[in-house]
Amino acid sequence: MPSIEHIESLGANIRGGNAIARTRCLHPMVNSGTLNKYTHQDLTPVIGTEFERLQVTELLESDEQLIKDLAVTVSQRGVVFLRNQDVTPQQMKDLMERITRAAGSPESSGLHVHPLTEPGSELGDQISVISSEKQKKGGGLTHQLSDVSRFASAGWHADITFENCPSDYAMLKIHTLPETGGDTLWASGYEIYDRLSPKMREFLEGLTATHDAKFFLEEAERLGNPLRDGIRGSPLNYGSSLEAVHPVIRTNPVTGWKSVFVNKGFTKRINGVTRDESDLLLPYLINLVTQNHDAQVRFKWRKNDLAIWDNRSTWHCATYDYDAARAGDRVCSLGEAPYLDLKSSSRREALETH
Repeated sequence: MPSIEHIESLGANIRGGNAIARTRCLHPMVNSGTLNKYTHQDLTPVIGTEFERLQVTELLESDEQLIKDLAVTVSQRGVVFLRNQDVTPQQMKDLMERITRAAGSPESSGLHVHPLTEPGSELGDQISVISSEKQKKGGGLTHQLSDVSRFASAGWHADITFENCPSDYAMLKIHTLPETGGDTLWASGYEIYDRLSPKMREFLEGLTATHDAKFFLEEAERLGNPLRDGIRGSPLNYGSSLEAVHPVIRTNPVTGWKSVFVNKGFTKRINGVTRDESDLLLPYLINLVTQNHDAQVRFKWRKNDLAIWDNRSTWHCATYDYDAARAGDRVCSLGEAPYLDLKSSSRREALETH
């Protein structure tokens, strides 16, 4: 992989980023096709691919090229689904580390430790337990949002964008679920960018947005657990401010495609404009996500299914239409500090030239 020093020399075309967490992926990665031997299907034209009979354990035993192709597939398709996985949390972490490294993550980035992770957690610091039972007791993003809106669409978010060095990839295995309900939706940030007019794209590419999760401070106090204010997987992620500023439009280095990078869960304000203007722009961008079902894919979980997605270029939203227990294990890797390469292209532009 190219050195970090080499990347810093690109300078003039780059907005955002941080020298401590630069991507090692200088050019878009190419899929060599090693995954084609597995039966798979795209679930929609723009987002989501499901593989049949491909096991995480098999991926862990594979060579580096297969892992690279998996990273490219996840980044191009937004989210990949693997059915009926016999996999442990440790194996999930091992695969997550291989994927993020293969995709050129900075040397300084590791697996994320969520600020609300309980010390001494049985599954380790890097595993977040996604549990409807915990949420009923007042924990998690869902509780905070329920006080603000009764619209299910209020749950759309990308993971941990309040960190200075947020997630590149995330992986979730659902092992406990109700007989019906509990689906998850993902939406494509590439597609949302493509739906902007050229003038709006140019305008937004000059702006940043503030993301924060200060409600986690209140939740930590309410739940009686200390906030994890030490280093959370990257030297850029520490302390209790839980606030970061990122470009409104970012480039995914794996694909070289631009994506809208604001979300309902954590983005509080678009900077460089007045509050009134921010209050118009931010809901408009979020409405492009929530009101365009043809930019989304909806996944119906079965027991032990697993999803891997790219947080740089997607949003997701759980469907809380059930009463029975629903639980799973999630691990997030950390990528580069978000940046925009002005020379990068949109998804449609890139595909039309090939």
